[in-house]
Amino acid sequence: MKTLTQPRESHTLPVFALLALAMTGFICILTETIPAGLLPQISAGLNIAPSLSGQLVTAYAAGSLLAAIPLTLLTRSWPRRRVLLTTVGGFLIFNSLTAASTQIMVILVARFFAGACAGLAWSLLAGYARRMVTPALQGRALALAMVGTPLALSLGVPAGTWMGAFLGWHLTFFVMSALSVILIGWILLSVPDYPGQPAGAKAETARVLLLPGVRPVLGVVLTWMLAHNILYTYIAPFIAPAGLANDVDLVLLIFGLAALSGIFITGRRLITICGGRSCCHCRALRRYLWFSPLTQALHG
Repeated sequence: MKTLTQPRESHTLPVFALLALAMTGFICILTETIPAGLLPQISAGLNIAPSLSGQLVTAYAAGSLLAAIPLTLLTRSWPRRRVLLTTVGGFLIFNSLTAASTQIMVILVARFFAGACAGLAWSLLAGYARRMVTPALQGRALALAMVGTPLALSLGVPAGTWMGAFLGWHLTFFVMSALSVILIGWILLSVPDYPGQPAGAKAETARVLLLPGVRPVLGVVLTWMLAHNILYTYIAPFIAPAGLANDVDLVLLIFGLAALSGIFITGRRLITICGGRSCCHCRALRRYLWFSPLTQALHG
């Protein structure tokens, strides 16, 4: 049996490899949220109500919620690149199935399993980025690996909405599948592999939940994501009475740019408030909020 050796930590940022992780996050968020911008087209194309079309986002979120911890536990002994390729391959398969189908039940099942792939990806990305570099560079590596999330919300979804208006929603999902094909090659070329946890290692999930600060952070993230997704998913019918039904892409662009501005302003404010050593703690807090502490801890 071949033993996977541990690659050396890099003393410089492996930008190309980290951007592959960022692209994975980009596809995760784009796959999740693109139905929000295409809600009228999907409803008309499948001859269903907008409320049912919105369940494409719900099915994806359910897959992420229910599968994240089980899949993380199942794959924790696998080589890390194999797990990453599995998630991206899942996006390729299930986005293609969504694009090709005209049956809402088939699409909802595909969306559920795409969400499961996303749950596995989010449990992997931050830890993967940290393993590529020395401790002194881990913060910068994590920031670069996670840049795909705000870019997907601010630029990717508005661009996908614009594309859907001209090319149709089916082709938009096929384009996301094409991005997955490109990303698979990118990962094989640039992302180093790392061993998983030993098969006998214990995952102390309950102990992780009892760590100070974990439950309040999870509660805040849950509440924030619930509010955000309710508005984001149904933004097209929400703005229609204001005469903006044909400007969903522009509204989503403004929404995303406002989110980016909020991240920047909050970060600068924390740096202003905190000084010296405390500033490092503030930066650590911001990075901590980027990902679920529970699923990250399961990967060690």
